[in-house]
Amino acid sequence: MGKGTRKEISDFLRPQSPRSLRSHRLHNSTPFPRSIEVLSSRLGSKPEDIIKLDANENPYSPPLEVFEALGSLKFPYVYSDPESCRLHAALAKDLGIESDYILAGCGTDELIDLIMRCVLDPGDKVVDCPPIFTMYEFDAAVNGALVLKVPRNSDFSLNVELTADVVQKEKPKCIFLTSPNNPDESIINDEILLKILDLPIFFVLDEAYIEFSGIKSRMGWVKKFENLIVLRTFSKRAGLAGLRVGYGAFPLSIIGYLWRAKQPYNVSVAAEVSACAALLNPTYLEKVKEALVQERDRLYKLLKEVPFLNPFPSYSNFILCEVMSGMDAKKLKDDLAKMGVMIRYYNNKELKGHVRVSIGKPEHTDALMACLNSLS
Repeated sequence: MGKGTRKEISDFLRPQSPRSLRSHRLHNSTPFPRSIEVLSSRLGSKPEDIIKLDANENPYSPPLEVFEALGSLKFPYVYSDPESCRLHAALAKDLGIESDYILAGCGTDELIDLIMRCVLDPGDKVVDCPPIFTMYEFDAAVNGALVLKVPRNSDFSLNVELTADVVQKEKPKCIFLTSPNNPDESIINDEILLKILDLPIFFVLDEAYIEFSGIKSRMGWVKKFENLIVLRTFSKRAGLAGLRVGYGAFPLSIIGYLWRAKQPYNVSVAAEVSACAALLNPTYLEKVKEALVQERDRLYKLLKEVPFLNPFPSYSNFILCEVMSGMDAKKLKDDLAKMGVMIRYYNNKELKGHVRVSIGKPEHTDALMACLNSLS
């Protein structure tokens, strides 16, 4: 897509001065969690004996309708629908907004990269508010953007004043924020959202964990705000992480450019069939969500009793914990892995000495606590 088109997309932003191409080095980020099959091979354990609490996956099976739909696929040898018509129609019904505003992708990861490819020119700036989902910084670097890191407050809330000052002085194009945030579970209330939307910047709100928060999605806001995109996923809600289905709500002034720039067969046949089937059973999805929220509250209380952990209150399907009392966070992660329990460990500046535990089934919580108590 040419520069002229990118400029049309960002007419509502402040004028950008031409910038020369700058080289960017992609730094090695914290490795992403491995699949159960790979972990099984490395640990010498059976896959069913591994308790995987390191990737915020939904531990429950998708609805039965998903397996039935996958088992009855008739044309897997034919390319998928480039417009994902069935999925967009199902999403429109589920979300209560017109399909004209919706675009599905191969996970929200694809949509994040697609937005950056359409909006950014090399040398443009993106605001990042760590700690936050690392793919924003990764994709910004891939697309030749400069990342402006605005640190959060000590309680992980957004520093709105500093963010506004950076936007005013540096004139970045985009800001990506997650609510609830990964990995600290903090949420952004409407007052803060409106302050960010009032800034001359393109705002992408990632709602990957919205179902667990008790907060209403802001997807409908895109009909009012021309500088807002809201993203969501089937990975957490419907247990379809391995099938990669994400979707977003976009202003009409922008979505046409993304349609023209996306890969034609970005949502696979299996992914579209599975997502549509999952939406046929909202009762099951709600029961799974309630089970995970109940288990989250139980796990939080249990973790509070562990002398070397300080868990943070959660609005998501995971709990962030500060590792204390002389216990080393990496050693804790490694010791649990040897016992077949996988958790996420952080060593970056903002989260040094922290671990993140995904919410599993009750038996997963019991096994985790048994391991933690053996280390006390």
